[in-house]
Amino acid sequence: MPFTPRVFSGVQPTGNLHLGNYLGAVRRFVAMQDEYPCIYCVVDLHAITQWQDPVELADATYSVTAAYLAAGIDPARSIVFNQSRVTAHAELAWIFNCVARMGWLNRMTQFKEKAGKDKENASAGLFVYPNLMAADILVYQATHVPVGDDQKQHLELTRDIAQKFNHDYAERLASLGYDEDGLFPMTEPIIAGPATRVMSLRDGSKKMSKSEASDASRINLTDDADTIAQKIRKAKTDPEPLPSEPKGLESRAEADNLVGIYAALASTTKEAVLAQYGGQGFSAFKPALAELAVEVLAPMNAEMRRLLADRGHLDAVLADGAARANAIAEPILRDVKRVVGFLT
Repeated sequence: MPFTPRVFSGVQPTGNLHLGNYLGAVRRFVAMQDEYPCIYCVVDLHAITQWQDPVELADATYSVTAAYLAAGIDPARSIVFNQSRVTAHAELAWIFNCVARMGWLNRMTQFKEKAGKDKENASAGLFVYPNLMAADILVYQATHVPVGDDQKQHLELTRDIAQKFNHDYAERLASLGYDEDGLFPMTEPIIAGPATRVMSLRDGSKKMSKSEASDASRINLTDDADTIAQKIRKAKTDPEPLPSEPKGLESRAEADNLVGIYAALASTTKEAVLAQYGGQGFSAFKPALAELAVEVLAPMNAEMRRLLADRGHLDAVLADGAARANAIAEPILRDVKRVVGFLT
């Protein structure tokens, strides 16, 4: 029996959400509400793989929730909750810890990047968190996940885990009445948009990040209009005018990044942006980009501030979302336990 189409995705509540989070994830979440049943999570369990101040973690959880709603995610149409409220995520993650192979996890490049040279001092959670990510997705039998290029490897691991589970327990699944598709789907990635990977405003070779030391490297969703404009004016560029076609951006990381940001904010293509601005210098392009960024982000900024002033409302949204998420996850987890041989 085919799996019910369903989208799952989440954002970590660590630091300020920025333009890369919005263009690469949150705005796409909004559009997908018209195509699929959607589950959008604030992944607080993932956040603590590295030390988080408890007060700041709680504040950031509210902030991500407010960003979801301010961007246009409708909690009546989609499910919005924080991950730790639904214990099925952690329970399935443990089972997947016993399905995934060490060699698979050793190939995960994000662990190497985050752990750095001192990997022996990294938390065990940081090493196995791709298994938790797989559990996040598969505990809802999600068929689609919107991912950036840097998360494709983790989704491939999710598919490997699903395939191994379905294979290892094939006889058991058949005896319980499951067809050849098994218990878990082969989740598909959704990768789209001209700026799926937004880079730092100070270094076009690095991804825009909450953890970058310089605040000037990113546009935070909480930045006011003047701050947004100032950061774009000071963004690193080169002295050459913009080319007339995308091929001319290939060796110009900062220029390519700003053109991609403009294209994403305007819901157009790099080709269209360069058709308008090709041959012009950044003295003309940056003010236009700043104006567009303020036009798109300022209303969301104001709505975020309004929502954050009413935490009671945000708590109600998260509690309702958790109840609805749990209603989907618990029966699936119960089936997993039965397949594995746990008494429930």
